[in-house]
Amino acid sequence: MSRYRNLGLFLALAAIWGSAFVAISAGLDHFPPVLFAALRYDIAGVLMLAYAAFAVDDWYPRCRSEWLLVAAGAVLLIAAYHAFLFVGQQHTTAAAAAIVVSLSPVLTTGFARAFAPSDALSAVGVVGLLVGLVGVAIIARPDPSNLLSADVVATLLVFCAAAAFALGSVLTRAIEADLPIETMEAWSMIGGALLMHLVSLGLGEPIEPAAWTHPEALGALGYLAVVASAIGFLLYFDLLERLGAVEINMVSYVAPIFAAVVGWAYLGEVIDVTTVVGFGLIAVGFVLVKRQALREEFGHVMRWHSSE
Repeated sequence: MSRYRNLGLFLALAAIWGSAFVAISAGLDHFPPVLFAALRYDIAGVLMLAYAAFAVDDWYPRCRSEWLLVAAGAVLLIAAYHAFLFVGQQHTTAAAAAIVVSLSPVLTTGFARAFAPSDALSAVGVVGLLVGLVGVAIIARPDPSNLLSADVVATLLVFCAAAAFALGSVLTRAIEADLPIETMEAWSMIGGALLMHLVSLGLGEPIEPAAWTHPEALGALGYLAVVASAIGFLLYFDLLERLGAVEINMVSYVAPIFAAVVGWAYLGEVIDVTTVVGFGLIAVGFVLVKRQALREEFGHVMRWHSSE
């Protein structure tokens, strides 16, 4: 029964995070990108901090290493990731953005190996990383005569978002700090939101008063802050403990399917063949890079079924 529960929660998380890309596209019609991302985490950060204060004893950082962990999360996992993503998604579809972001687990492995040369990627792992990058290139479809076209730049910005998230994942694991993940996420969200507000001010992003009364704008902001961020991360924490990092990474490869379906139904976005091919190559890259962990996880599942 717990296996079906885990599957249901896994699909719910994939649906929430996949449809979040559609909410971003919808909200970008009303809010400037970096300000929109900052507002999302103003709300989500307060909600997560309230949950952390309720759920764990150490609900705020107490020492230098814990604040360093929060700073890494705020800069890379929240501010850099979402600023690049929201700016890039102005000129790409929700599904294409979700697919490029799904490269994050592959890039995470690459960054992890880069910081530990003694544990370098095998030849097959290097091939997997390259295959994933080729998938991104196919989605971007760069025109040699116009490499700075809006579509190409947008895809590169979303790729930068995936890279920032991957690097942040590696650095936050490397920092030795005994801080509950709920606390780290809450304070990272608040710090990341403040950083994005500063960037938004530096860019001179306008604040459109009409956005605060438009149902679609408020709905997109509310969905991203409450459902995709607060509820989504609570589901993620629960599944991470139950399933482990390998299985939970697969959410990145199911979420684009929901992004494509919801994007088609709500925004009328059409997914072309090259985007599907790019997604396939990124998924193949993930399998090649994570083949050993996937093999072990598959063996664990088979043993679990045989013991029933």
